[in-house]
Amino acid sequence: MSQLLNLYLFLYNLLQAFGWAISLVKVLSSFICTKSGTSAYASAGELICLLQTLALLETIHGAIGIVPNGVLFPLLQWIGRTHCVVAVAHGVEEVLTIMQYMNSTI
Repeated sequence: MSQLLNLYLFLYNLLQAFGWAISLVKVLSSFICTKSGTSAYASAGELICLLQTLALLETIHGAIGIVPNGVLFPLLQWIGRTHCVVAVAHGVEEVLTIMQYMNSTI
């Protein structure tokens, strides 16, 4: 593998690791301050969605042969993770809407 591809993969993985570390710090600090899971996700939700979307590149890396693992397993892994992120994001919005409705009727 060429040095340019190695550098690209190193930078890609460094960016992902740094992004997930920032997300973890945001979520934990928000949770500690507010004691609320909803605000904890809201503090880093956009970054988490961006990082998870960029993780699709792992499938592309396998498809074009940059890494030796094929396409299927990284694709299935990406679909599973993305489904979880979307389900959590949708669930948080739904819970907030229900809570606002309940508060307005009281």
